[in-house]
Amino acid sequence: MVVSVKVFKKATPNGKVTFYLGRRDFIDHLDYCDPVDGVIVVEPEYLKNRKVFGQLATTYRYGREEDEVMGVKFSKELILSREQIVPMTNPNMEMTPMQEKLVRKLGANAHPFTFHFPPNSPSSVTLQQEGDDMGKPLGVEYTIRAYVADSEDDRQHKRSMVSLVIKKLQYAPLNRGQRLPSSLVSKGFTFSNGKISLEVTLDREIYYHGEKVAATVQVSNNSKKSVKSIKCFIVQHTEITMVNAQFSKHVAQLETKEGCPITPGANLTKTFYLIPLAANNKDRHGIALDGHLKDEDVNLASSTMVQEGKSTGDACGIVISYSVRIKLNCGTLGGEMQTDVPFKLLQPAPGTIEKKRSNAMKKMKSIEQHRNVKGYYQDDDDNIVFEDFAKMRMNNVNMAD
Repeated sequence: MVVSVKVFKKATPNGKVTFYLGRRDFIDHLDYCDPVDGVIVVEPEYLKNRKVFGQLATTYRYGREEDEVMGVKFSKELILSREQIVPMTNPNMEMTPMQEKLVRKLGANAHPFTFHFPPNSPSSVTLQQEGDDMGKPLGVEYTIRAYVADSEDDRQHKRSMVSLVIKKLQYAPLNRGQRLPSSLVSKGFTFSNGKISLEVTLDREIYYHGEKVAATVQVSNNSKKSVKSIKCFIVQHTEITMVNAQFSKHVAQLETKEGCPITPGANLTKTFYLIPLAANNKDRHGIALDGHLKDEDVNLASSTMVQEGKSTGDACGIVISYSVRIKLNCGTLGGEMQTDVPFKLLQPAPGTIEKKRSNAMKKMKSIEQHRNVKGYYQDDDDNIVFEDFAKMRMNNVNMAD
């Protein structure tokens, strides 16, 4: 079986400058981050002594576009890296294997480029919008763009500029550890002796997207009240650092009366299973996703990871965390008691069996989606599959620019 490599391709509206990227997901390993490596092809007769400049930019949108009135903006764009791509300022630049293959395939008009994410830059996160909301989604988005100009600060023309959205993600560590997160709480009642004790223990600290979260609940009722029902939730906690806003959303839940009522003097031990999935939370406003790219299945946003010795309070952008929340209903007069147990939800690291299984499923789905789709073709010489993004052609474009 011949293994093909998918390459993302996108051209300017006038078709004179074309981006080629071997991937759109770039991984933050905490101590370093994958560089953004690609190739640009430009027609030399089109340049006419001009240059091609490239940028790596991030847009941090923390408010709705439709609420932007009287010049007030709820987004910030930062240029993280910029360089002159054509002509190259560093002819001795070391190319990656993918860049070498693309330059060899695309010929003398192909020029490699590399951008680097700055330290502590936030991961890509998109806050899901309601179904009828067509504005730009809230979140952190990364874009690479290239444009033709005489100098770096010249005005950028849409007909000679190309941009492509990419994602910056984090993976789980290779070792998920042996720690079992747990929480123990108790509740007493006014004018009543005794307490109800609730202990919740998870079967691991780090879960991969799509895995079952197993929560073992132990209830000891030494009071005179009865537990009527048990509710289980997986809660996604989101912190928007730009405006110091925090909110939480339930991404999986169940309620049961099995084993209830737990009468005075009785005990209950039971394990509940929940699976947090983005597919079960479609069109729910405010659910955080792992950076949304069109026509691509996405996961719930991964937990924010920081370097050892630092806390998530030092992170910027949108900070994501998860917890299992257990609620006991103790009746009308007894009220409710609850506890949260934090855990991490992440993508499996490259090389693990879970990652290989996930990649195989995505590849099968991608092949099926693009089997007979125009703009998706294979170059048999080097087993490269080019995915050509739809170009927005402009009418009456002056090709001479």
